[in-house]
Amino acid sequence: MAKRDAVFPANGRHALYNAHKYSPAIRSGDLLFVSGQVGSRDDGSPEPVFENQVRRAFTNLRAVLAAAGCTFDDVVDVTSFHTNPEAQFETVMKVRDEEIGEAPYPNWTAVGVTWLAGFDFELKVIARIPATAA
Repeated sequence: MAKRDAVFPANGRHALYNAHKYSPAIRSGDLLFVSGQVGSRDDGSPEPVFENQVRRAFTNLRAVLAAAGCTFDDVVDVTSFHTNPEAQFETVMKVRDEEIGEAPYPNWTAVGVTWLAGFDFELKVIARIPATAA
């Protein structure tokens, strides 16, 4: 069996990847499986303001996608995790609309959770890698 084809953003491995022992993404054929991206600073600590944490999660996701030659347009499936979905929904939707853009939209499943290792929001996606990036 071939080794996992790990993808890391250009800005390097931030502390969370090392501390929790995971890769930001794994390329498999023309698919990219992106690990949950949170609103972490470079040192792995969470952004304290919720909206900034959501924005940074999207920024971190964008960096991982770019490392594989992808953009948000290549994302086909999203799972978001929320520690307080009802209170966070409006803020998440505002940022999502700015980041994802116009229809057609990717699949999206939102899940309420009780713990995200000190974070309040997380994004996990699957993207199709464009032929020009492969």
